[in-house]
Amino acid sequence: MGTVTIGVSIAVPEPHGSLLQERRAGFGDPAAHGIPTHITLLPPTEVAAGDLPAIETHLAEVAAAGRPFAMRLSGTGTFRPLSPVVFVQVAEGAEACTWLQKQVRDASGPVARDLQFPYHPHVTVAHGIAEEAMDRAFEELADYEAAWPCEGFALYEQGEDGIWRKLRDFPFGRSALPGRQPDRAPRGSRQPAR
Repeated sequence: MGTVTIGVSIAVPEPHGSLLQERRAGFGDPAAHGIPTHITLLPPTEVAAGDLPAIETHLAEVAAAGRPFAMRLSGTGTFRPLSPVVFVQVAEGAEACTWLQKQVRDASGPVARDLQFPYHPHVTVAHGIAEEAMDRAFEELADYEAAWPCEGFALYEQGEDGIWRKLRDFPFGRSALPGRQPDRAPRGSRQPAR
């Protein structure tokens, strides 16, 4: 049956997503148009294609235990010199993203894995390009601001052409799954159901 490369992320909605994708392309990042603008919850992970149904069930359970929360992006940051990345910072919603990614990668789940670096929610706007272009991305987006209510996340698959495509959305639940007490989300990461 083979393997597939998947990722789980929170999409940056329109018009913000397209704007940041165009800016990323403008800085000379060749990967810009193959990667929807996002905040990663599970980095690229190779799995058996036959495991996808179990992974989707797990993600649906994580989403059902989650609650909508406020997401706000503000300003830029960088992982340089450790990693050649410039990003827009998550100013509000970082705690909820951290909680979610732990649930997605739960040791008892189908996509348990360790991370290469400690988790730090962000929106990449330049990766692996010339230093001058990275500096330009850092400076030109320093005043960038965007906000929206985050109401779920999605599962993506990377095609053989290198392009990431959404397989399925996972909206947050408004109440716990029947008969199950979800892990508590961090204080301040939930908004009351509307």
